[in-house]
Amino acid sequence: MTRQDVHLDAMLRHLGAAYYDSLQNRAAPEDVKRAVAQVATELGEKAANGRQRPSAPAGQQHRPSPHHGRWHSRVRDVMTTSVVTVDRITPYKEIARLLVERQVSGVPVLTLDRHVAGVVSEADLIAARDEDVARRRLWTGMLRYGTDRSRYTRLTAESLMTTPAVTIHPDAPIAAAARYMTSQHVKRLPVIDGDGKLVGLISRRDLLGVFLVPDAEIERQVRDLLAEVAPGADITAQVKGGIVTLTAAASRAAVQDAMRGAVDLAWDVDGVVDVIEHTASAA
Repeated sequence: MTRQDVHLDAMLRHLGAAYYDSLQNRAAPEDVKRAVAQVATELGEKAANGRQRPSAPAGQQHRPSPHHGRWHSRVRDVMTTSVVTVDRITPYKEIARLLVERQVSGVPVLTLDRHVAGVVSEADLIAARDEDVARRRLWTGMLRYGTDRSRYTRLTAESLMTTPAVTIHPDAPIAAAARYMTSQHVKRLPVIDGDGKLVGLISRRDLLGVFLVPDAEIERQVRDLLAEVAPGADITAQVKGGIVTLTAAASRAAVQDAMRGAVDLAWDVDGVVDVIEHTASAA
């Protein structure tokens, strides 16, 4: 499936979601009209041009901006912009198929306007399956058709997803994203813009690439950092295995203040695994 086909498929699913929301009184008729017009425009341009549109939907059109820091990358520098997504009405089996075929462990669930409503992960699918098996074993004598129909209604992205979604901004430092993933116990973070719309996705694997920076390059960047934020403080830097050791030749209060600032900034340098500080008083 080409990127254009993926784009069109997503738009058609959004159209279906808009119609569903209108039936549930969660969307106005104007929302459905906008979705129909968007699909019609896409189909018309594809037929007229006979080629792929130069622009992509909001979740895919984002281009990385120039590097947002001299010493560290931002989420936008490493995030995936071609994101596999589902709508709230996407059924269980379709979600499972997407996870397997696209080799991802979870997908954001989008509303009609591309806001992130939640995330469905492999764990969510497995937990729902186990829960339904337990419920079926407690069958109370209701008509099987009725219970099956209820199950199919329940097993959609809206009922399966974890919500609210844990998200992050594209300008957040990589180190902050790593800490956030760890503290929230998640493997991926949808990346949203200032309007709350999806622009990408960052996973643990994306973060790991940052730690492949050679020690010599890390050391050079840390020394540049020290020259700018702590000039004259006589703080030296050495790096081994991604571990930065900062050493101050004196224990004066001004030097200690400069050391604290340098330690905080060094944590955000690409490739840094740990930061150790030494001062004369600790020797």
